[in-house]
Amino acid sequence: MSSIQHTKKIALVDCNSFYVSCERLFNPKIRKKPVVVLSNNDGCIISRSNEAKALGIKMGEPYFKAKNIIIKNDVQVFSSNYSLYGDLSRRVMRTLKRFNSQIEVYSIDEAFMDLSNFSDEDVERVGKEIRETVLQWTGIPTSIGIAKTKTLSKIANHIAKKKLSGVTSLIGIENLDPILEKVEINDVWGVGRQLTKFYQKNGIYNAKQLKNKSNTWIKKCSNVLSSRTAMELRGIPCID
Repeated sequence: MSSIQHTKKIALVDCNSFYVSCERLFNPKIRKKPVVVLSNNDGCIISRSNEAKALGIKMGEPYFKAKNIIIKNDVQVFSSNYSLYGDLSRRVMRTLKRFNSQIEVYSIDEAFMDLSNFSDEDVERVGKEIRETVLQWTGIPTSIGIAKTKTLSKIANHIAKKKLSGVTSLIGIENLDPILEKVEINDVWGVGRQLTKFYQKNGIYNAKQLKNKSNTWIKKCSNVLSSRTAMELRGIPCID
């Protein structure tokens, strides 16, 4: 019982290629095909299916730059339909609330959930159940990362995206260093371009190196956000 009370467990539920998944719901013919969704004025690519990613189409890339690849590979192109995406997003969030009414909607396709009331052993199974329920009720595939802090749950989510099960729990793993070592510093939540450059200049290339940097160094050389990120990587929640 004690493990339930003491471990904070935060799940990050992230819809996979959300806008593409929404389009596929109403157009089953494009399920296995490369698909991209373009921004408002059809300027940039804002969502890509895995098949489109595999062709080398980049996120945020202007349409004209990717046009040759798109035509050559018969990539399906859609203009964004925000009323549809908003509607499906609300359905996904409503479904999540059945598991815990206290969810924090982080963006149109992401939400944090507190699963601390489940035991360490059960939490991955619960993640799989949430994922299956969302898929069944809304038709939207998700990836779920579960960890002690938001920053770590983002990392767990990255890993989950590459797994068939779509769920990764870092709860109960004593030493996360081997996992954090594989996470490049610019993939850590909240580390933008400028901060990435600063860290790399100081020999910090991955999440493990940031986690193991002394607090004194971080406070002296960087900002409050950095020390929060480092604490979160150590498993101490400090982002509300």
